[in-house]
Amino acid sequence: MNVAIGGIHTGIGKTVCSAVLCQAFGFDYWKPVQAGELDQSDSKFISQYVTNPACVIHPEQYKLQQAISPHAAARAENIQINITDFHLPSTNNSLIVETAGGLMSPLSDNFLNVDLIQALQLSTVLVSNNYLGSINHTLLSAELLKTRKIDVLGIVFVGNETASSEEFILRYTGLPKLFSIPLFDKINSETIGNFVRKNNITLPIR
Repeated sequence: MNVAIGGIHTGIGKTVCSAVLCQAFGFDYWKPVQAGELDQSDSKFISQYVTNPACVIHPEQYKLQQAISPHAAARAENIQINITDFHLPSTNNSLIVETAGGLMSPLSDNFLNVDLIQALQLSTVLVSNNYLGSINHTLLSAELLKTRKIDVLGIVFVGNETASSEEFILRYTGLPKLFSIPLFDKINSETIGNFVRKNNITLPIR
């Protein structure tokens, strides 16, 4: 099973969610496009904080220098990113594929993260975050995935719990809540490992 980790926004907890799933199930990890922070990339985050030995981290397809939208970062380096460039890494394991930014963030001038998810035929975990405006962003993201006929396994909420928001989102979308991830005071391998051990981390098998 290959699963995209798609977010309603950038910087909302996709990498932590990816780490939790890789730790819990021993899935492989792949970040197709990394824009900026190459010394502290999301792949390095997974490498540092996931201790499950079954997890293999596959190299990024594109490593862009600037921490801006990938389409702009690629243009600045005179790199042309094409959707046909992307192929899932070869593995016998299940694979977590983390997108770069929100679902509608552009990877090139003519395609978006959601287009890549669709092209690679990935089921998707939608990562939401409890901030003012997140209901709107989550509903729009869920509606987009539904319109594109992308299989959505469920929603992961990150941050301090806001029950009224979560209940509305789940009722309106009809999607299941997979689990919640709090805002950790400190993130390291022990934090991720303890969270996985103490919580019922679920993921529907397709």
